[in-house]
Amino acid sequence: MNDTSIEEYLSAGGKLSSPDNASSRYRGEVMRLMAVFVDSEMAGASGFADAINRAPGIKERIVAAGIVLEKFAHAERVLTLMEEFGANTTRYVKHHPWANRLDRSANLGTRRVEGDMRLNIFHYPINDWCDAVTMNALMGGATTVQLEELAGCSYQPLADAMADILPVENHHAELGEAGVRQLLADGYDRTSVQASVNYWYPRVADTFGRADSDHFDIYRRYGLRTHSNEELLAQWTERTAETLSTLALDVPHT
Repeated sequence: MNDTSIEEYLSAGGKLSSPDNASSRYRGEVMRLMAVFVDSEMAGASGFADAINRAPGIKERIVAAGIVLEKFAHAERVLTLMEEFGANTTRYVKHHPWANRLDRSANLGTRRVEGDMRLNIFHYPINDWCDAVTMNALMGGATTVQLEELAGCSYQPLADAMADILPVENHHAELGEAGVRQLLADGYDRTSVQASVNYWYPRVADTFGRADSDHFDIYRRYGLRTHSNEELLAQWTERTAETLSTLALDVPHT
């Protein structure tokens, strides 16, 4: 199918089930979405692995280890789909230094870093356990919003994978929130928790991309996305405000 017939088919609500049925442009856009997801899961899991030994107790370490395991499993699931598009997944996984991080003071905004396609937030280091659970709560909420979008995409195998992964990633967000709540209940300095919120909040917001992104129109035409970056960011902002309110923490001014 060529681009014109693909767009007509997808605009009528059609779904594709194989790269063999897609145009080269469509295959490229699906691969791009999958690479961003896989790279973010690989980098997120690799960075969060360091947090396991920073956890205050055995139960928290088990939870952290479980999150790392599940994120690697999610990456593997989508890597299997990428193989159908011709990706050499063994070389792919070995090619990037997934645990590498920039200096804490770096602020990339929405500018992409050359190399792998992880979301920029996974270039920033995690300081301590408070930082880990705070980041997990905030970014977990963003991941939920983003995967809800992809669970309706026009490439059915990817949509099915995202639908299966979504509740697990949503649970990661809930575990992050529970971790923050437990720290506060145990008397952890609220100012330090708020400082972590202030650091991560704008960086998570940046994962939704630029409001004026031209790429959304391509995704929309191919049925890969239905909501703009601004709309997804607004969903996350509203949900996060509710979460922070229940924790008696402030939404940072950005």
